[in-house]
Parts: sequence; C-alpha cells; structure tokens
Amino acid sequence: MKAKRQSRILELVSEQELETQEEITALLREEGYAVTQATVSRDLKELKLAKTLTSRGTYRYSVGVGRPKAGSLRMTHAMADSIIRVEYAANTVVVHTDPGLAQAVASAVDGLNMPSILGCVAGDDTIIVVTRNEEGSAEVSKKIREWMKPM
Repeated sequence: MKAKRQSRILELVSEQELETQEEITALLREEGYAVTQATVSRDLKELKLAKTLTSRGTYRYSVGVGRPKAGSLRMTHAMADSIIRVEYAANTVVVHTDPGLAQAVASAVDGLNMPSILGCVAGDDTIIVVTRNEEGSAEVSKKIREWMKPM
C-alpha cells in the first residue's frame, strides 16, 4: 500500500500544482487512501520532494528536487519494490511493474539521462524504453536490475 500511495503522490505532484501537504492528503483521501498529514509528510521526505517557486510567485511540490544528478539517481524503496521483471531484445527494454506504478518508475528511468536512451513510454504496468542499440539496452537493463536489489 505504501508503494502505491507514494507512486500516486509522485503522479499528483507531477500533474498538479500542489502547494500544501493538506492538499495532497485531501486528494489521496478522495481516492480512498487512509492517510494523515503526518504520513504524507513522511512520504514527501522519503520521496525527496520539495517546494519550488512557480511562475506565479507561489510554491508547489516538485518531483526531482534534491535528487542526485543523472546517472546516480537513487530509486525510492517504493518504486524499486514495484518492479517485477526487466527484459530486453535488440534496442528495446521492457519493464513490468505492479499495476499503476509504471509512470513513476519511467520517470526515474528518464531521470538517468543516459545517452543510450532515445525515449521511454509508460502505461499502467509496463514501460518500453527504446535505446540506440542492443548494448544500450543491456546497460539500461542492468541499471534497472540494480534498483531491484534490496537497498
């Protein structure tokens, strides 16, 4: 449940300009998550989300703030636990996740900014990563499998 909740938080802050923990708590509750503001606060800290200045002069929670730079992106336990299987063939990597979590994992894959990655597309529980060549697919697959190991 924690992994799904944290994945949903990542989606919410990516989709909307959320300014307070209370807003996030209310949205999660509307979707059936039994959360308190304290739980959301811990989730935001674990996900390394922070407030950034918007063009309107207000602050909002943002994905990627405070995270390591490309190539050293640390997956959260929640995202890593959601990865079920990784396979590749030629210049394509396919990643299977728990339902509803592919977009959060795909965001982390995109965050790698690896030169071998041409693009990444996520559905509900499957991610397709297109690389420049089979060597790039092997490299990306290896990185994702490292995330799957206990942290």
